[in-house]
Amino acid sequence: MDDRMFRTAMGKFATGVTVVTTKLGEEVHGMTANAFMSVSLDPKLVVVSVDHRATMKSYITHARKFAISILNQNQRDLSAYFAGQIDETREIDFHWFHEMPTIKNALVNIVCELHETVDAGDHTLFIGKVTELIVQEGEPLAFFNGKYHDLVKSERVK
Repeated sequence: MDDRMFRTAMGKFATGVTVVTTKLGEEVHGMTANAFMSVSLDPKLVVVSVDHRATMKSYITHARKFAISILNQNQRDLSAYFAGQIDETREIDFHWFHEMPTIKNALVNIVCELHETVDAGDHTLFIGKVTELIVQEGEPLAFFNGKYHDLVKSERVK
């Protein structure tokens, strides 16, 4: 199989969208990621996958702390901005949570200490030990087949 077929197949897995942020010195750095998941309840661990070529790899490695904001459906522009799809410099008004920059009004803001790194192919898996989090109500920003999607609300099956 070629790379395009693999990417197409992986795009069939619907995900939420996150922005990963960290602070190194006085500078804030962020990137959009949908390769994110919970790993463990005890201890509370999450993982985010970062391409070896991404500058975020060095920032997280050196900062040893990072935050993850799970975006709501109204935050497509922030996802596009932190994915480098909007070619402009913006002044982002971060929500500072336990001295870490997070995205305001996200569904969830998570602060992590770097627990472990694992090189896996052309990416690094950053496993973070969750030290704090905030949860808010709302609908998630969903990503499927290379595009954003709104989820249709349906009644829960009882």
